[in-house]
Amino acid sequence: GVSHVLTLVLQELSLLCKRDVNGVGMLYDLLRSRWLQALLKIYECLQHYLGKRPVPVTLQARALNREVVELLREAPQSGETKELRRLLRAPHFKAALLSAHDAVAQKDFEPTLPPLPDNIPENEEAMRIVCLVKNNQPLGATIKRHEITGDITVARVIHGGLADRSGLLYAGDKLVEVNGVPIEGLEPEQVINIL
Repeated sequence: GVSHVLTLVLQELSLLCKRDVNGVGMLYDLLRSRWLQALLKIYECLQHYLGKRPVPVTLQARALNREVVELLREAPQSGETKELRRLLRAPHFKAALLSAHDAVAQKDFEPTLPPLPDNIPENEEAMRIVCLVKNNQPLGATIKRHEITGDITVARVIHGGLADRSGLLYAGDKLVEVNGVPIEGLEPEQVINIL
């Protein structure tokens, strides 16, 4: 995908860097930057997700069920036809299963991020909002208090863990908020409990 193309471009640029072609060093550094690598990884994940995203065949399964029951009423009455009509007319099938299908099919389950605050100072460093869904698995990262600033930072990202696979967290990243809770002044142990 995109990562493979970027790798090929970086190989080509490294040859040009050795020849000291004007501006190539800056482009090379840009393409090797952590934030661009993470952005490309997110892009590839989203493209993969969009390609595999299941789409309901119909949004109105209950209406289709009624139509099939009517067609079965007019069909020759064999034992199988009667059994199928009985199953399709059963309350637990119509009310529970088909209603649940229609409710799920009509919802949008895309993640929504909170809006950025309006009062970000101009001289403020860039901030990333990271959304990781853990699903009862460990985050795959450790945190610590920075010795000088006192900020809570990511100490290390464990290879193969959720944070590593997402490509969104890096060692040294400062944590500002976790699950909507500001963490300034909290101890690392308290932050771990929020995570």
